[in-house]
Amino acid sequence: MNVSEKAAHLKGLMEGMEYDLNTKEGKLFAAIADLLEDLALTVCDIEDDTAMINDYIEELDEDLGEVERIVYDIYDDEDYDEDYDEDDDEDDECCCDDEDCDCCDEVIELTCPNCGEIISIDSDEIDEIDTVECPSCDKVLSVVKGDEDETEDDESKD
Repeated sequence: MNVSEKAAHLKGLMEGMEYDLNTKEGKLFAAIADLLEDLALTVCDIEDDTAMINDYIEELDEDLGEVERIVYDIYDDEDYDEDYDEDDDEDDECCCDDEDCDCCDEVIELTCPNCGEIISIDSDEIDEIDTVECPSCDKVLSVVKGDEDETEDDESKD
């Protein structure tokens, strides 16, 4: 039995006692019964609101849990440390310890199909050029960009 049902039951018991509502005691019992009924309705409303708020909090907790998993998995994958300094990252350093050198830039090598000479092209320039001339035999090669950045085709020099 919930609070509203109990209040209704008490009101029914009072009416069953056949109190005269014109007497002082009858007026008192009627006022108490009305108050209990109002309190019971208020308690039911509060219980409904609390259940709705609890459902909302559970949804927020699940969403926050997903965000935490994403954030903490990223930091765990990177072995994040508060003392991490980007300047200490070895991937950015050149093997010759000269910050301004070009010796460690990525180079793409093509083999001339005519003479077998290896032609080196800077990876930064590969997107800007369409053809390369072999320095040994002067054959012009087409640079085709694809999945592997480039392939070479035979093309006769005019």
